[in-house]
Amino acid sequence: MDFFRRRKILKDKNYLDLTPVRKVEHEQEGNLVTLLIPKFTSAFAVKFIAPRMKSKYIKLKLDELGSASWLEIDGNTSVGELCNRLRNKFGEKIEPVEERLTRFLTRLYMEKIISFKEIEGEKL
Repeated sequence: MDFFRRRKILKDKNYLDLTPVRKVEHEQEGNLVTLLIPKFTSAFAVKFIAPRMKSKYIKLKLDELGSASWLEIDGNTSVGELCNRLRNKFGEKIEPVEERLTRFLTRLYMEKIISFKEIEGEKL
């Protein structure tokens, strides 16, 4: 159910005016980023199960464009401005930038990897 509520919240907003905020850590090797997504979120699992695991993170490797997009997210820059920055950096290679970036950010939002400053306080 949470998935559909999150999707509805995004449909009611002007995407280019939203400000993405990172919710997970990352590692960087050169220009490429690997997201570190916690395997467990419950206090019990974090305390008792995670220490026994080889890694407490799921590692999600991003490609060049995804990595550049992730690194531009600073919690203060709107999606529209991110599109402009990426267009200046990659030119034609990233077009249509608005469609590609909003699709990428929507996926990250649905997986709770990012949130948006404007909707953080809204109940999900």
